[in-house]
Amino acid sequence: MRYLADLLTLTRFILAITIFILALTGGSPESVFILFVIAELTDAFDGTCARKWPFPKNKIPRYRKYAAKFDMVSDVALAGFQVIFVMLQINQPVGLAILIYELISSISVDLLVYGKLFGHPDDCTKKCLLRRNFPVAKVIILTRRYIYTLCIGIVNLIILLATSWPEAIKYGLFAFGCSIFVFAWFFLRQRRQNISRDAVDIEKRLDTASKKNH
Repeated sequence: MRYLADLLTLTRFILAITIFILALTGGSPESVFILFVIAELTDAFDGTCARKWPFPKNKIPRYRKYAAKFDMVSDVALAGFQVIFVMLQINQPVGLAILIYELISSISVDLLVYGKLFGHPDDCTKKCLLRRNFPVAKVIILTRRYIYTLCIGIVNLIILLATSWPEAIKYGLFAFGCSIFVFAWFFLRQRRQNISRDAVDIEKRLDTASKKNH
């Protein structure tokens, strides 16, 4: 069971690649929508599995130090390939606009907050904004998360409306998606508290490192 979290993350990455292939080969909106729902379920449970069945400290596989970054990459790939599908198969101007926005915002925020692409609180440069001014970095991170969640909702709505399913099913799935969005909104508020606690840990580590250097 200790490997379940890693298998879920790997599954999400495979599903993201599958969506990319469907975008290039003209796959159906129905297939992409279903694959995305399955991928989101893996995202919902991989963290829980990792906490419930952790590796003993003396038996942690070497690849686990990259687990957080791989999880982040799989999330970005999943969202990005969905946007590519919209751009290539449904509505090119809208898909292109969302893709350009996501690329610019992701690259600029990562470089500003972490000082590197695909950065992390435990993997950032010494002069990044996260270390110099955490309150401002926290606001930027949260703002990006809110907008990112909204973009995912818009992209999936476009894909849902492009399906051949009956209108009742579309409206039902849309209502269900809105409820999930509301849940995610409050979940992100909880993440804000987690970030605040992370800030204390980061500051302690920085203080300890600074004292050692002096």
